[in-house]
Amino acid sequence: MPTDHTPDPAHEDRAARDCRPCDGVDQVPQAPSTGPSIAPSTATSPTRRISAGQPRTSRLRDAFDNPLRPAQVWKPTGVRRKEVLRALGIFQRATADQLWRMLRPADRHDRITRDTLNVLKESGLVRVETRLESGHQLWVLTEKGHKEAKLLLPKTVRLSALRKLEYDDEGRPVQADGYDEHAAAVTSTAAVLTGAGYGTPLSWQTEIAHKLPYGYTQYADLTMRAPDAGVPAMLLEVDRVNEPVDELVDKLRRYHEWFELLAPKADAAKAMAARGAAVHDFRLWSRIYPATGREGYVPVAFVFTGKTAAQRASRMRRLEQAARRYFAGEPCPGRGVGITAVDYHQAVPVVVTELERITADPAGAAGAVWRRLGRDEWQTLTQALDNPDGERLYQVQLREARRRQAEREAAEREAQRPVCTQCGTKFTDERWQETKRSSWPGAWDRLCGPCKRQAADRAEAERVVRRRAEEAERAAAEAPAVKPRSRFGIGRRR
Repeated sequence: MPTDHTPDPAHEDRAARDCRPCDGVDQVPQAPSTGPSIAPSTATSPTRRISAGQPRTSRLRDAFDNPLRPAQVWKPTGVRRKEVLRALGIFQRATADQLWRMLRPADRHDRITRDTLNVLKESGLVRVETRLESGHQLWVLTEKGHKEAKLLLPKTVRLSALRKLEYDDEGRPVQADGYDEHAAAVTSTAAVLTGAGYGTPLSWQTEIAHKLPYGYTQYADLTMRAPDAGVPAMLLEVDRVNEPVDELVDKLRRYHEWFELLAPKADAAKAMAARGAAVHDFRLWSRIYPATGREGYVPVAFVFTGKTAAQRASRMRRLEQAARRYFAGEPCPGRGVGITAVDYHQAVPVVVTELERITADPAGAAGAVWRRLGRDEWQTLTQALDNPDGERLYQVQLREARRRQAEREAAEREAQRPVCTQCGTKFTDERWQETKRSSWPGAWDRLCGPCKRQAADRAEAERVVRRRAEEAERAAAEAPAVKPRSRFGIGRRR
């Protein structure tokens, strides 16, 4: 966010003695404005900030409103004027209090924001539309300011419609009435989130349309893009506890249906076969919103405000019970082998909070003021959007399940390993495979390798002995018979 250098009025007298004014900041002799204008990443604690219209409970020794000390006075800068014009161009209507919390949460109060609005009013860029019951003035852009804001806003940011000035029968301008409290809550929600470091005013857009095939268009109250805060995109619905819970469930159903729409020219067959994160490559939403960095579709946040805390709590419980099918996800494959992880890839992450809870927390929207439907604890927004029981847990449990399965298979295999019938030794893997390849199993297949070799050697030796004996017998049988002769060579007569 652009910054200008406005000193802390509580110490302006010291600063004036020690240093010269910063360049580009004009000085005028008027009532002092408030202190540091560089917006921090998180909102200042509500206990340290007060509205300019509220009485101070105590007076510090060198406070800015001490009339006994001279004070250096500063007027609104061009940077602040541009910030206000851009914010009103996005949100259409806002009070000085809302603009202060959104644009300059480090200021002690909204005095300098009101000064900036008055300067813009003198230039014909803004006007007061009405004064609310709370006493706050509601500011809008004039036609001239609307054109100026259009030049200041990027092309990608939607410019809100111009609030035209109405006149009575005598041609006098009339103040509008019936300011929508829902619109006020929407702007306040954006203000407290921006003040907590979730993007800048340029990170927001209002009433973004999500068209469905059957002719219905679901409008989001707010869309936020704050990648630096870990939330690349989020849709917000502000509820003042004045419509049926069934309507909130229908909104979630329509969002889920829109997230399921295929992108133009996407292959329907491949989309049906895709699993896990691959399904998003075929969806329309991935062409419009950035990747969430987590499983699931773009998260949806319900911000409740109004009525009593008990009524808001009851509303959140009823929404959680009725809309479970859209945010609960599906069990991952392998429930029977100890896998408890959840597949959120085709679910809508839904978080809920209360505007009153945010404003009461010292850390504002950056604190543990969010609850993910399906969980009991209150967490920060990034913690609520993370999925510790999702893909990461699934991969860990899958590796563990595969390890246990391998151990079971190894134990079963070991139990089936043959044992040598001669020496009682278990077969080696090589000997086991050797026996399995044998076409004609015999007695040797029940022997281990060494015993088989010994048996083979004995059998070979026995075969050699038998062969020699057989050869001797055959030789003796084949030898010719020799007749005995007498001493004088004449055969003996019988």
